[in-house]
Amino acid sequence: MTERLELIQGDITHVTADAIVNAANSSLGGGGGVDGAIHRAAGRELLAECLTLGRCPTGQARITKGYRLPAAHVIHAVGPVWQGGSHGEDALLASCYRSAFALMEKHGLRTVAFPSISTGVYGFPIARAAPIALREIRAALERRPELERVTVVLFSEADLKVYQQALGA
Repeated sequence: MTERLELIQGDITHVTADAIVNAANSSLGGGGGVDGAIHRAAGRELLAECLTLGRCPTGQARITKGYRLPAAHVIHAVGPVWQGGSHGEDALLASCYRSAFALMEKHGLRTVAFPSISTGVYGFPIARAAPIALREIRAALERRPELERVTVVLFSEADLKVYQQALGA
């Protein structure tokens, strides 16, 4: 299973996969961080399609085409804003990953790249988010042998180290 899971440092907008996951906001209208980078790289067509989808509740995901990205699709997962950890943030974060994998299954997708959802401007502590993300990824890999590759793309070396430590735990 771990041979199908890869942790890398880099820019998710450069990853070739069936889908990349966007750490989106509930309006799906683009924003800062990963969300803004994906929208800029994909082009205006991505925003136009997102606007046809309406809002996406926290913990859920929606799928669009990838347009100018090397990925065929973008899965927009809306993670929770950190509010101290006692407002269901852990469960909502886990739900983002499960929702993304459900869309992959529905659309027959076999490769995906995730960012570290909610750990940027949404303030979710990465040391707490990494084990949740990796638990959900491992569960999906166990459940779905047809998944060929799941890549977690971390923006900084420090973030990569947090995920590497969590993977080893």
